Amino acid sequence: MGKLLLAPMEGLVDDVLRDVLTRMAAYDLAVSEFIRVSGSLLPIRAFRRICPELAHASRTRAGTPVAVQLLGSDPACLAENAAQLVELSPAGIDLNFGCPAPTVNRHGGGASLLADPERLFRIATAVRRVIPPAIPFSAKMRLGIRDTARTLDCARALAAGGIVSLVVHARTKAEAYRPPAHWEWVARISEVVQQPVIANGEVWTTDDHCRCCKVSASQDVMIGRGAVADPFLAQRIRALAAGEVIASDRSRDWQRLLPMLASYWQQVCAKVSARQAPGRLKLWLRALRRNFVEAEALFIAVRSLRDVAEVTRELLRHGVPVLPPVV
Repeated sequence: MGKLLLAPMEGLVDDVLRDVLTRMAAYDLAVSEFIRVSGSLLPIRAFRRICPELAHASRTRAGTPVAVQLLGSDPACLAENAAQLVELSPAGIDLNFGCPAPTVNRHGGGASLLADPERLFRIATAVRRVIPPAIPFSAKMRLGIRDTARTLDCARALAAGGIVSLVVHARTKAEAYRPPAHWEWVARISEVVQQPVIANGEVWTTDDHCRCCKVSASQDVMIGRGAVADPFLAQRIRALAAGEVIASDRSRDWQRLLPMLASYWQQVCAKVSARQAPGRLKLWLRALRRNFVEAEALFIAVRSLRDVAEVTRELLRHGVPVLPPVV
């Protein structure tokens, strides 16, 4: 089968959730949350804060390589920061042309740059010059801002600028995360660039993955929200590709998930303030509700709680084997 990549998700898939998800299922690559580059050379600690895996050969505990994603609009500044990042030997450097967030787009970053293929080319070219061939250089884009008029031009510009692979989130900025994803555009892009094109968007199940590969003509798929909502999805996709039959048993999967929930909670408590920790747990539980009735019950139980000790008690009451003390 092709490659499975774990998508970057700002504010959700940080190093802690990457650690947990890559221990639960095998991914060929993960991509960090974006590091915003806006007019200055960032200190080394800024890269390590977003991607602590850089201190461990740019890999998660399970051994999954982690590429570092940069977001910005100034070619020279992005190149300067990419050169700084190169010193940390990342598993890859990725450029973000897909974020639809208004706060990002108002400042000329993310998907807003898809209006200007020439600028995409200048950015990619400038960054390519400072990245040695041994470090993979990739980009992620959407289909456009409001329409697909410049989609192929944007892909051509990035390819000409020197990227070695391209992830395509098959929706426009205006479509945000609303279904469907237009996987057929991945196939169209593949026809005009020589680099591998990876499909992304609306893969929630093994059936979705099969249809995505067929429609996009790509065997390589990046999974985001689907992986967060079903941490075993990548495992089932690989099993299906290997000809194995795995019966769906959500109750059993929930029991397998409980120790990872405990690990996630304890790592979150060690990483962020006691005020922030409950909110981070609720974000993941909110996603898990799509597949697990037990997650719905747990989310309801902790939804109004803000105290770490109270949340811990509820986790224990619902069978999550949190080991005291929680920091």
